[in-house]
Amino acid sequence: MGEFMMNINVDWSNPWLLGIVVNTVLISLAFILPKKLLTVSGYLNAWLLGVIVWGCLSWQGYLVVLFYFFVGSSVTRIGMKEKQEQGIAEKRDGVRGPENVWGSALIATFCALGYFFASPMWQPLMVLGYVASFATKLSDTCASEVGKAYGKRTFLITTFKPVPRGTEGAVSLEGTLAGIVASVIIAYVAYILGLMGIGGIVICVVSAFVATNFESFVGATFQENFDWLTNEVVNIINTFVGAVSAIALSYYFL
Repeated sequence: MGEFMMNINVDWSNPWLLGIVVNTVLISLAFILPKKLLTVSGYLNAWLLGVIVWGCLSWQGYLVVLFYFFVGSSVTRIGMKEKQEQGIAEKRDGVRGPENVWGSALIATFCALGYFFASPMWQPLMVLGYVASFATKLSDTCASEVGKAYGKRTFLITTFKPVPRGTEGAVSLEGTLAGIVASVIIAYVAYILGLMGIGGIVICVVSAFVATNFESFVGATFQENFDWLTNEVVNIINTFVGAVSAIALSYYFL
């Protein structure tokens, strides 16, 4: 039996095997920690997401999604007490479920799989779409949460009339600036990890800005009229616009 075990060769260079091991360890630690960032089902879905990302884009792509997750979760807790008193805080005190995981990362997952299966000519575009989708979502999260917590004057994006903080489709200067800064930072993280060139930072920031404002437009005009247009569905649309915009801009200008 011992001789049999010694003859088993484990290929630790296989990114899929590493993805399974790393995510299993991290999710197990997350279950033990007293402060939860995800629900139980949220962690299980995050495990699947992490394995796919590591398998397709290795540790560099994995660090991007980790950066988004931790920064996004932290930003959600800004001014939590005040937002709860106003009734505009995230549900479950900011603890995310599987719907939040895939609402934020479904398009990025498709981009990662696209990179894995695409020809070398299309792979850089898939990576850019991957980064842009997370830049878009982090920009949207920071703009929304900072705007709800610190926005002094909030306006409806379609009319620019003053509206209460937390109104669907509302924008503020504080939130908009926070969103731009967030997209710059996560794009820069992807740049220093070697996922894209310096031009990719500009494209991701522009795409995130366009997509985030488009999301505000959808929230102001359509979201309340359709029951199926939940925040998670809007997030998928938002990140899709960000990823496609980045891919299109890169195809024509880089």
